[in-house]
Amino acid sequence: MSPRNPHSDTLTVADGDGRSALRMERRLAQPPARVWAALTRPEQLAHWFPAEVRVELVPGGAIAFAFPGGSGTAGVVTDVEEPRLFAFTWGADHLRWEIAPDAETGGSLLTLVHTFGDRFGAPSFSAGWHLSITALGAQLDGEEPGEVLSKVDKRDLHEAYLEQFDLGGGEITGDGGVRFERQLVRGAVEVWAELTGGAGVVVGEVVPDGFAAEGVPAGVVTEVREAALCVYACPAGGSVRWEFRDGTGYGARLVLTHAGAADAGVALAAWHARLELLAGRLLEG
Repeated sequence: MSPRNPHSDTLTVADGDGRSALRMERRLAQPPARVWAALTRPEQLAHWFPAEVRVELVPGGAIAFAFPGGSGTAGVVTDVEEPRLFAFTWGADHLRWEIAPDAETGGSLLTLVHTFGDRFGAPSFSAGWHLSITALGAQLDGEEPGEVLSKVDKRDLHEAYLEQFDLGGGEITGDGGVRFERQLVRGAVEVWAELTGGAGVVVGEVVPDGFAAEGVPAGVVTEVREAALCVYACPAGGSVRWEFRDGTGYGARLVLTHAGAADAGVALAAWHARLELLAGRLLEG
């Protein structure tokens, strides 16, 4: 567990469907009735949750989330057992909030289980829920949530969860290739600028060194779309593809593949080191 995240949050495979289940537990100083109200009443949610919420608080009732800027999503309430259980779908995801009396503090033990399909989005989801529950606790304690959250480095928190859940190691695929999928903390344009160092990426020319790794030298570009895609032929064998997709949370989703590497194990280690270096650079500034 990363020292930057002192909580024992877990990420496991949900039974039956292969999706991921994020589990978080937090102790709150207030009794279950107060926590229940903060979780289920829109006028209280408005103080700590980052979306406007409308909910019919009955099983089968509608729930809708409207975020600043016009985006939103909707779901269906699946469980309501005041004051201990509130659960609902969030698009294709499922969220289950449980509240229990906490004999240790005289307050409440709040447990969230978020079940979802996008495993590589887990650091973003975890950081987001950590911040939201922190804001909830601040609101219940009579503090200003914004002031409390201003002290948290959100990008650092994201990377702490990525490390804690071991989502940065990549894999050797069934065909002997190497694949990494990683949620980044910066947008594609910023990452592209970091990789190119201001140089152009041109088909038929050698790719900027930022796209290479130690032991995986730069080669000739075969395909490029600025801030979206770079493919080049690797002189040491095979081809390397950097692709930037829409991400979750703070930035772009990177999918890096190295097909036809002479030694997949060596390539895996080299690209892991390169992406860790890139992630560290993206935390700066």
